[in-house]
Amino acid sequence: MPASAPLPASRADLQRRLPPIIAGLSILGPFAIDTYLPAFGSIARDLDATPLQVQQTLTAFIVPFALMALWHGALSDALGRRRVVLVGLVAFAVASLGAATAGSIEALWGWRALQGAVAGVGMTVGRAVVRDVADGPQAQRMLSQATMFFALAPAVAPIAGGWIDAIAGWRSVFGFLAAVALAMTVFCWRYLPETLPPAQRVSMRPGPMARAYAALATHPPFLRLAAVLALNFAGFFVYVLAAPAFLPGVLGLAPTAFAWLFVPAVAGTMCGAFLSSRLAGRLSPVRTIVAGYALMTLSVLGNVAQAVLMDPPRVPWATLPLFPYNVGMGLAMAPLQVMLLDTFPARRGMAASGMAFTLSAGNALVAGVVSPLLWHSAGTMAGGALACVAGAMALFAWHVRSPTFRPLSTPP
Repeated sequence: MPASAPLPASRADLQRRLPPIIAGLSILGPFAIDTYLPAFGSIARDLDATPLQVQQTLTAFIVPFALMALWHGALSDALGRRRVVLVGLVAFAVASLGAATAGSIEALWGWRALQGAVAGVGMTVGRAVVRDVADGPQAQRMLSQATMFFALAPAVAPIAGGWIDAIAGWRSVFGFLAAVALAMTVFCWRYLPETLPPAQRVSMRPGPMARAYAALATHPPFLRLAAVLALNFAGFFVYVLAAPAFLPGVLGLAPTAFAWLFVPAVAGTMCGAFLSSRLAGRLSPVRTIVAGYALMTLSVLGNVAQAVLMDPPRVPWATLPLFPYNVGMGLAMAPLQVMLLDTFPARRGMAASGMAFTLSAGNALVAGVVSPLLWHSAGTMAGGALACVAGAMALFAWHVRSPTFRPLSTPP
């Protein structure tokens, strides 16, 4: 396996080419989570499993996803970005084929755990790749452009999964995931260059690695920004992970009707990311983030109001507030990511790993504990999202007022 592909003719050309590559790498995580959600019933019947046992396949995926996210970026800091990405993609394809042949719910848990261990490679390393080649407004634009592509995955995945399950069965859903991973392997082999020269790589010796991780885990600016991103995402992800129970049980929708939830959410994320890209360099990162929180706050308050006033809840009103929420989340996402990566400029891969770990740990908590507690009513779901936004805004205000805050990005 070659360590690197030829670099494009210019840095500007690389910056134009990277957003769709990074977006493609990032879809494995949401595809692995969302594509098989409509097949929960089929999996339970075929493997003689309870709904809770099938729900725990999400936890089996997310926990190793979070733990291994701590290593993907650090490995790429030492071995190079491209090599780590290609190995991760091949391993994901193997795990997906294993899940497609699982004969018991316990075997499915195991293959899902392997999927989770490698699914975050592209998402984590991709952020470091962007920061390798761009800074400031340009990095915000690239991350926002990648988000616009990436945002389609949560909409396409469950819709495609529902139809694949209906036509060919749930095992074909995992076969589809394997095909996606293999296609991305070929694509990255051909088009993804190595963006971290050997001279800039760092040691993987236990001593320096341990000290670097300790510094990351005790660095207040990093911890605040990572928690802000995790809470932003949790306010939406609670709906994603509750969808198999919330949509049919509370809203009375069929398994193929996931579009009621995912279309407004994805459209909102794409609109927010587009606005973030257009505002980069024109509006300060802090003001961009504040504008995002204004929209998110209006959304969750509106969702609480409709949950109180409308009984029983009905579509589109019960899911429409996800549009402005995700506009706000998409607007704030890229500048928050740039700020976080700049907290550790010498080890951006490790910083990206820490960010991915925090997001994944939050998702694991939502999947295993929070969603099952909230999915029985529209009111509890809306209240959970409101708590996430309130916590994120409080942490971001604390970060901006801290003595160490620097409003502008530092060039690489």
